Amino acid sequence: MRFGIVILPQQPWATAKRLWAKAEELGFDHAWTYDHLSWRSLADEPWGATIPTLVAAAGVTSTIRLGTFVSSPNFRHPVPFAKEIATLDDVAGGRFTLGVGSGGTGFDSYVLGQQELTPRERHARFAEFVEQLDGLLRFETDGAISFSGDWFTTHEARMVGVPAQTPRVPFVVAANGPKGLGLVTRYAQGWVTTGAEGATGEDWWKSVGALVARLDETQASVDRYLSLDSGGRYSLESVGAFDDLVGRAGELGFTDVISHWPRADGIYAGSEAVLDDIAGRLTVAGPGLQA
Repeated sequence: MRFGIVILPQQPWATAKRLWAKAEELGFDHAWTYDHLSWRSLADEPWGATIPTLVAAAGVTSTIRLGTFVSSPNFRHPVPFAKEIATLDDVAGGRFTLGVGSGGTGFDSYVLGQQELTPRERHARFAEFVEQLDGLLRFETDGAISFSGDWFTTHEARMVGVPAQTPRVPFVVAANGPKGLGLVTRYAQGWVTTGAEGATGEDWWKSVGALVARLDETQASVDRYLSLDSGGRYSLESVGAFDDLVGRAGELGFTDVISHWPRADGIYAGSEAVLDDIAGRLTVAGPGLQA
């Protein structure tokens, strides 16, 4: 089992840099931040930009993997985003993992004046987004690359400078439905789920088990990530809660679990003392995630 932690981009860097460095010191295998312009109940609170945060995190760490949890096409175009990813991976020395999903229907989906999309349209846009990112991040010559899609057009883009990882940075794709899992099979080195939306407790665990079974049917050989804090119980409320949730994830075959750094109040409220207490339980289980 590998262990990850999400650090929300809410603190000034003078404060936040301690959290990223401590995540590595405690033994977490990967550390992530949300890729939103703002988020749900925290929309009126400070919220930093994703890529600069991860570039800064790369400067205060040396071994922990860094990632987006998760990026989406809600406010991004593949060309400038691929350039940012390649630069970040170079700065991080090949430690970046791209978590990517179709994008929710909240703030990010309308802040730029976008029209509301149907689930079918959101998937079509997502599939095109992933395909173009895959092509751009694998492109290693001095020439140009072009795509002509229904959602994104790329005309003679030049990827001057490429990611440190080859053939590209690994993708961890968030998907629950059959079409999304098809993208996992085709493009991903990892799959991540938050379970069924709105489900809690045993109902949530049943939904997670059903999603694992659905992935099994695809026979995709990928790492499997579970967001532990999505089923109505905060994994870092206590050592016991952490052990229980990690154990259940392991029984379902997850290779990786992800918790959220404790906040002072509100969502994910908790104490850093719990992080210190679970540090001895965090063990490195191998590199994983080969692109």
